[in-house]
Amino acid sequence: MTVFFDTSAVVALHVEGPLRRHALDALGQPTCVSALALTEALALLPKLTDETVLQADLEDALRLQWDHYAVVPVDQRCLDDAAALLRDQPLRLADALHLAAASRLPRPLTFVTFDPAQIPVALSLGFDVVSN
Repeated sequence: MTVFFDTSAVVALHVEGPLRRHALDALGQPTCVSALALTEALALLPKLTDETVLQADLEDALRLQWDHYAVVPVDQRCLDDAAALLRDQPLRLADALHLAAASRLPRPLTFVTFDPAQIPVALSLGFDVVSN
């Protein structure tokens, strides 16, 4: 089974809390992500902590884990698929890009997200969803 992590799942792996266990349990071989996920995760660091040392530690952890993901490119095909989703679904652009990237992968697919806006769309695309 193919496993895809959106940014919320990528970050949850490295932040203590109830979501971490769900993310750890869902890790697959391989776990896929969109190319957008690292940029989006790094942008979230200042919102997770004000301490620069902890931000640096989280960035290191994210970058080390990144090497273990299969990265789906955000290319023109992905952008076009995201645009189609945005026309039909109430999504943010980043959410549509993650879902479009996941749609390129073989099925069955488990989509791991802690973003409630993505769940109904992921289900409508035929994904199994792991969330809290």
